[in-house]
Amino acid sequence: MSRLRLRLVFGADLVREPIIWRLGRDFELVTNIRRAEVTREEGWVMLELQGEDQELERGVAYLGHQGVLVETLEGDIVDK
Repeated sequence: MSRLRLRLVFGADLVREPIIWRLGRDFELVTNIRRAEVTREEGWVMLELQGEDQELERGVAYLGHQGVLVETLEGDIVDK
């Protein structure tokens, strides 16, 4: 099982959508929110994903398809 650390940025049209919930439900991924800040206008989440490589790729593709800006992070994302 692989682990991926991401920073997700959501625009105003996405902050009310259950995108992370769908990521865990529709893909065989474990989601772990490490940090987040969400307002009515925008939001960002530092997210750790665990799963098989193929599911991680599918999940990241889903995020991009939804309009989420996805950045890969290195190191411990709790302290950033």
